[in-house]
Amino acid sequence: MDRASGDRHIRLSDRAESSGGITQPDTHHREASRKGSKRPHHVQLQFSLLNFHSQSRKKPQDDSVVSNDFSTTLGALILSLVVLLGVPGNLFIIWSILARARRCSVTTLLILNLACADGFLMALTIFFIIYLAKQTWVFGDAMCKGLFYLCNANMYASIFLITLMSVHRMVVVVLPRKVTTLVNKKVVRRVIVGTWVLVMFISIPSLVFRDVRDDHDEKNRTRLVCAPNHTQSRHVRFQYALETVSGFILPYAVIIISYVLILRRLRKTKFQRKVRSEKLILAIVVMFGLFWLPYHVINMIQVTAEWYPENTAMREKLDHISQSSRAVTSALAFISSCANPVLYTFAAKSYIKKNGVAFMARLFEGTSFDQTGTKKSKEHGELSAVDHSNGTDLTCISQL
Repeated sequence: MDRASGDRHIRLSDRAESSGGITQPDTHHREASRKGSKRPHHVQLQFSLLNFHSQSRKKPQDDSVVSNDFSTTLGALILSLVVLLGVPGNLFIIWSILARARRCSVTTLLILNLACADGFLMALTIFFIIYLAKQTWVFGDAMCKGLFYLCNANMYASIFLITLMSVHRMVVVVLPRKVTTLVNKKVVRRVIVGTWVLVMFISIPSLVFRDVRDDHDEKNRTRLVCAPNHTQSRHVRFQYALETVSGFILPYAVIIISYVLILRRLRKTKFQRKVRSEKLILAIVVMFGLFWLPYHVINMIQVTAEWYPENTAMREKLDHISQSSRAVTSALAFISSCANPVLYTFAAKSYIKKNGVAFMARLFEGTSFDQTGTKKSKEHGELSAVDHSNGTDLTCISQL
């Protein structure tokens, strides 16, 4: 046994010396091991790439607003109806105020700005109809950012202008003696300009966090989508929380407080007053809230999903709900921009027979002269005078 082991040790030493002092494996074995290790490594890499690709495609955040066929079809139909009603409706509102209205109150001026914002949005809607119908973005990266930026700005402009209407009515009713100093043409112009500057600034996140990217449909065909591009979860939470808080929760809190103060004031005065302006503005507020609430609910669902770890069942479920519902809720939000002309038409139906096509102008002139029902109350006289002072003999064109 010792001699055999010694001979084996001598043969291994000779082989080590012939190879430069390093024990080398057999050449055939070395080549076989190289081939054997190369193939498993190649196969493993291939399967890893395929696995990563399939997982990345199945991630809910990779879904887009056009991933659901039913949602996109329904959204395109809704937007088509919105265009048919919204474009001529808002143009008629603008024409009625600028060309036919003899007086221009603060409320009328705010409605004019609201109609301009809604009409401009309606002109952009055709791009989104094409996007939903083709289920691919064909307008380039610049249009992707710009169109969604303008849509977001319109959302803020609409709710901020509606909030200003409510605050103005609150000042007129609750602080009638101070309204002449608080509300004048210079102040109104500055507030409106400041509002537009604010909405352009606060809409910047929708310009930054959006891009054109590749997507795959159910048949594994590649298409282009204009989708949010968030590199971190906190960016998602920031953008959608900002939209909902500043574009819905805070404005509606101000609106509710304004109308609570208005109702308290009207109850204290103990008289019956025709509240044409209050009713019209309240109808606008309710209409806007009904159509925009689903959109902001989806925003909060998407924000909630970002607090869950990736690849969890709850996050995938919430992401799927938000992405599959985004097209429909966005289309419903667009309805609010075409609903106001319909609302004004119903409010002004009593003027149609007498004034013809000028019926809408008479409605807006009426917001300057909300009359009270009796002259027995001192407060009644104050409110009438205040409402009368808000209307002037100038047209809205001369006040712009």
